[in-house]
Amino acid sequence: MADQDQTGTQGPSYDPAAEVVELCRELIRIDTSNYGDEEGPGERKAAEYVASLLDEVGIESNLYESEPGRTSLVARWGDGPGEPLLLHGHLDVVPAAAEDWRVDPFSGEIQDGYVWGRGAVDMKDFDAMALSVVRARARAGVPPPRPIVLCFTADEEAGGHKGAEHIVDNHADEIADCTEAVGEVGGFSTTVRGKRIYLVEAAEKGMAWMRLTARGRAGHGSMINHDNAITELAGAVARIGAHEWPVRLTPAMEVLLASVAGIAGTEATPENAEELVSEFESSARMLGAVIRNTANPTMLGAGYKVNVIPTEATAHVDGRFLPGFEDEFFATLAELCGDNVSWEFVSKQQPWDSPYETSLVEAMTQSILAEDPDGIVAPYLMSGGTDAKHFRKLGMSSYGFAPLRLPRDLDFGALFHGVDERVPVDALEFGARVFDRFLSQA
Repeated sequence: MADQDQTGTQGPSYDPAAEVVELCRELIRIDTSNYGDEEGPGERKAAEYVASLLDEVGIESNLYESEPGRTSLVARWGDGPGEPLLLHGHLDVVPAAAEDWRVDPFSGEIQDGYVWGRGAVDMKDFDAMALSVVRARARAGVPPPRPIVLCFTADEEAGGHKGAEHIVDNHADEIADCTEAVGEVGGFSTTVRGKRIYLVEAAEKGMAWMRLTARGRAGHGSMINHDNAITELAGAVARIGAHEWPVRLTPAMEVLLASVAGIAGTEATPENAEELVSEFESSARMLGAVIRNTANPTMLGAGYKVNVIPTEATAHVDGRFLPGFEDEFFATLAELCGDNVSWEFVSKQQPWDSPYETSLVEAMTQSILAEDPDGIVAPYLMSGGTDAKHFRKLGMSSYGFAPLRLPRDLDFGALFHGVDERVPVDALEFGARVFDRFLSQA
């Protein structure tokens, strides 16, 4: 490895799942908590660990730092014909308060058939799958048909500005020849009326992290004040939090809901979209967020003494808007804020969607069905944000494909950034086998 700056079908000779569980545990044990500021350990230790794993099987890596400790890794493997495929996973995780957990969130403990720990589903499980498959194939001398570029990034949990964006802005030559990219939050199963549906991410909401500000007249807390910044801001925050956003169906969700409607014996329409989403059982809460724009107040700040009315009050809002509905989102937000509350962006990233009828998606579909013949594969739109937003600036089509066959009663969406994050051991092994098949066909 070299520091650069500071700014298919499973063959009989290898087992693609042999290391996946232990690699996931080891990655979880490396604390890469990202607090979204200058605090936290950074990703350097994890990037060096990944580099050592690749070095062991003859794959050279380059480490890139946007600033000290904020480390991403890029490696290239295989010299087959065709345009390279980018596989990207992030190394950072959101923080975890140990006192809230049943186990130490950085222990990688195995309990009740699960690997527990921060990052188990977001997204050190995918990192472990990719590394397990690549290492098994490299040892066996079975490269994929097309070249692979591996990219393990810093800072995704804070918008990717110090990771994927830094790579795109400063080291695009490493990845610019990739035309397709595969990353997190897709390929996992959910259950509808006893049937497993595997969701491939083919689209993603846009992100608007916003700081709202209201200004008023400062004064004594005992006196009448009709120009109170806190009152003005609180009204706007309450309106935003209570707003019922209308249902809007994007192409990916139209296809997914049509699949569900077929199982339920009906047709998919905007009028019954919420009813069809409820068929997803444990995944309904997550999927309910991708048939509409959303905006959730997340932080409040004002004042410094109980008897002083402050001049300024602030709030932060996490806004997510559907592809094609950005103008509607911001027009509605302006109405909800009113004339006396302004906003600025902490981070704004565009939504995206990729074509679903492609040979790459067909490879995903066939690799899942080879391991689960009774499954159904369909596209969906993801509510959160990923590094795909940055890589797409170079013209790549993007997909989320981290395959997991999950228990019917597991609320998978609640595990992202949640307490007691965990992934089933057998789901990790399933995912590695599927991903191995995928690389053979991609």
